[in-house]
Order: sequence, then structure tokens, then C-alpha cells
Amino acid sequence: MKIQEGYMPFHGFKTYYRIVGEPNPDKAPLLLLHGGPGSSHNYFELLDDYANTGRQLIMYDQVGCGKSSLPEDEGVYVKETWAEELVALRQYLHLDQVHMLGQSWGGMLEMLYLTNYSQAGVKSVMIDGSPASIKLWTQEQHRLISYLSYEDREAIAEAERTGHFDGPKYLAANDRYMERYCWDDPDENSPEPLRRPTNGQRASRIAEGPNEFTENGTISDFELTDQLHKIHVPVLVTNGTDDLCTPLIAKSVYDHIPGAKWHLFANSRHLALLDQHDEFIQVLDQWLTAND
Repeated sequence: MKIQEGYMPFHGFKTYYRIVGEPNPDKAPLLLLHGGPGSSHNYFELLDDYANTGRQLIMYDQVGCGKSSLPEDEGVYVKETWAEELVALRQYLHLDQVHMLGQSWGGMLEMLYLTNYSQAGVKSVMIDGSPASIKLWTQEQHRLISYLSYEDREAIAEAERTGHFDGPKYLAANDRYMERYCWDDPDENSPEPLRRPTNGQRASRIAEGPNEFTENGTISDFELTDQLHKIHVPVLVTNGTDDLCTPLIAKSVYDHIPGAKWHLFANSRHLALLDQHDEFIQVLDQWLTAND
């Protein structure tokens, strides 16, 4: 299978991209938008084999993450930077006709792009575990925290009260919360791409904040629910039953996009691609084929 890597110049920085498979006139390529802000394309390498179906996959590291430039300037880490980068990447790689899949923050980026930038040539979109409203997201995270042990709830509440997110009790509690609703800390048994560093700690701290439930970074005012009605391309919303992106969050996206479809992964946390790999590929393939 052919894998091509490269860098796109962007705003004086470099954006790393990775293309798997060959172009195919019958199947538009699939552009993958990773989460975070501050994650990387790494986990999308779990999709590499899917390129054997004859569909080209294009993944990239958003600026501030992975193998892309890691700017010192905090002013770079805003949603507009990443939206403009997506605009530039489509032009640079000549992605005139494209399917898009965004996971977590990647799905938020898709919603921002489709409502405020362009829908031209977008054949379909998969929004995987993403909120249209950070306010609803943080509200739901606090509901999820209420299912943790008393000790963990107390440790998290104390960290939120004091603003100190470095104590051992808080860190252990946050780990258990992430394992329950997001994914496990990678170990030697994890797929190799998940063990690789994402290099996005600065991006995450500046854009999101210290964790998933204290959203005080540059994207903390993200609110697109009332703009979703503008989206007129086919959209599939997905999430897991045990996902940071709760069914309520997914429903608030699904309800506002005309003609959207929704798939709930019954045994998944925040990365169905990992927790229910085969079903994820099957759902993805049916969706893309239906919208080619």
C-alpha cells in the first residue's frame, strides 16, 4: 500500500500530512480531522487497511500537534487558525471532492468549517463524538463525574475549587474518569500509533484548558448549535454509549442538522475506532459508499 508523507507551508509554519492509497475516480478521498485540540493523526493509522478498499485516506497533524510546527506564540492556538489550515490543505492537495471524518475536536472543526467557511465539494461528513456547544459539553462532563467514586468526585471538585490540577489525588481521579469515558492510557499492549507522542500539550492547555471538564481555553466559547441548520451536505453523527460525548450531546448536534443520520456505538467510549474497530469500519464504509 502506497504511503506518501509531506509538509504544507502554512502561515509561516509547516503542516504534516500523510496520504494512504491511490486516488480513485470512483471513490472520493476521505480526509481525517483529529481531536484535541492537541491530539494528532496517530490513531487514524488504525484505519490504514481501509485504504485497501480503493479509497484514499488523507490524515494530517493540525499545527501545534504531532509532526507539524509547534509554535511558541499562544495567539496561534485559536479555532480560526485550524479552520484556515483546513481551507489551505484542501487547496494544497486539490481535494475538490472529498468526504470528511472528524473525531471529537475534529468534528467541531468540521461544523465550524461547514457553517462559516465552505461546503463546496464536500460529499459527506461524519461527526464522531463532537459537541456543537462547549457549555453543554462541560455540563455533561460534570454529570459523568457524578458516577465516579466519592473520593474521585471530591478530588476533582477540590481541584476545580482551587485551580490546582497537579495533585496526586486529582490526577488519579482524572485518569479513572478518562479510562471510563475516553480511552485507556496506552501501554505495551496498545496499538503502536497510540503509544507515539502527540506533542500537543501546549495546544491542549491553551485551546481547551487543564482537562475535559474545565474548559477555560480559547475554544471555551465554542457555540454553533444555532448555526447547524445551514449545513446541507449529508451528515452522520456518531458516538458511544460510554463516551465523553454523551448521547445528549450527540443528539443536540443531530437534531439541528437537516437530514442528519445518527449511529450509536453500543460498547464504545470516546474512540469507537479503537473500542469497536470492525463495526466502526463497517458503518464508515456503508456511509461513504452511500454518498459517493
